[in-house]
Amino acid sequence: MTLVLVYDGGCPFCRHFALRSELVGGLPGLEIRDGRADGALRDRLRSRGMELARGAVLLEAEQAWHGAEAIAELCGRLRPSDPLLLVLRQLFAAPPRARRFYPLLLWARRQALHVQGLAEDPDREVNTSGAVYVADR
Repeated sequence: MTLVLVYDGGCPFCRHFALRSELVGGLPGLEIRDGRADGALRDRLRSRGMELARGAVLLEAEQAWHGAEAIAELCGRLRPSDPLLLVLRQLFAAPPRARRFYPLLLWARRQALHVQGLAEDPDREVNTSGAVYVADR
């Protein structure tokens, strides 16, 4: 089965984690998808109750994990050759620990998006005055 990680490509932390997981995570066939760039994919995920603004999504066939559970599942499967992924695997592979620390990842994501002038929710845009509106697709 193909394992698909859907991440927020506007977040540099999310993007680098996804790319490293794909390149040196030791999971042949891991596919990464930039959910911020794919409105149709976000719509499908939202219809299943998973908003990208609330966390990454991991898909395998009909099974889906969201947020802390997605990161815990992915980290539990990683067999990385990369020292940073080794540390992250140790930190996030246990679901209780992932649930405890995942809010810090969301906070860091929020800060990074704010610095770049991007909305936390990819389905909303921020204009130069700071007003938020629903994006057209």
